[in-house]
Amino acid sequence: MENINLWNQLLIWPIVNVLIAFYKLFEWLHVPGPLGFAIILLTVVFRLVLYPLTKVQLASAKKMQNLKPHLDALNAKHKDDKTALQQAQLALYKEHGVNPAAGCLPMLVQLPILIALYNVFYQVLNNGNLEKMIETINKVVYHPALRLTTFDFTFFGINLGIKPNQYQQYGYWLLAIPVVTGLLQWYQSKLMLPVKPSAISDQSSDKKNQRSVIRQEKNTLKAEDGKLKAEPDAVDQSMEMQKQMAMITPIMFGYFALQFPLGLALYWNIFGLFGIIQQLKVNKENK
Repeated sequence: MENINLWNQLLIWPIVNVLIAFYKLFEWLHVPGPLGFAIILLTVVFRLVLYPLTKVQLASAKKMQNLKPHLDALNAKHKDDKTALQQAQLALYKEHGVNPAAGCLPMLVQLPILIALYNVFYQVLNNGNLEKMIETINKVVYHPALRLTTFDFTFFGINLGIKPNQYQQYGYWLLAIPVVTGLLQWYQSKLMLPVKPSAISDQSSDKKNQRSVIRQEKNTLKAEDGKLKAEPDAVDQSMEMQKQMAMITPIMFGYFALQFPLGLALYWNIFGLFGIIQQLKVNKENK
């Protein structure tokens, strides 16, 4: 953390200073568990700062999901002509006002900030030497008012530096933390799954017409190829793969939460809650 390099100067040190400023604020207000509230406030602030980029990313992903049946039909129709396929895809994107690259740039911008946040929380919470940690932080704070003399890791009586895998020492209740983390990740992944065309509500006449066109295109292609019997639906296969990922990712995050300090799980879960709220809002706007 104290090494002088561009990564620390541009991201790590500013985040540390904001975290300590929030910690000092809650400490000045005599709020018990200032570190926990500082982590929550910092997570909320960064979520709000990143919200415009996140919204663009989620909206772009949702639009691409909505076009998935059309893209699958085009892939089948022009499977032997890549040039025609690219032209047809570009025409489809233009017709629906979709830019496939729109979701990439926001993620590229957010990624360094998210990694820096993770590094800050991990280094602060995973440091077993309190005196050394305070000394390191005091070297990078921007103002003398932010200098630490003590550091309180407790949040509602819980030490945010302990890890759930230490449950035998601190209690089996710690195992609930990775479970909650996994469930939040599962729900967020579930919200990001594309809606199966056959399950779309019949209340929308536009969507019914969309399904009818796609079905006719597929039937025509099957007839042309002499494949009149039922074939696996590419959309169904894609959805099945995404469902499998939606099951694997929560297990992976739950395992990480088992290994890392509680303060980091607090950050992940608050971050995840805001992600769920944003995803629900995007899904509602793109219905």
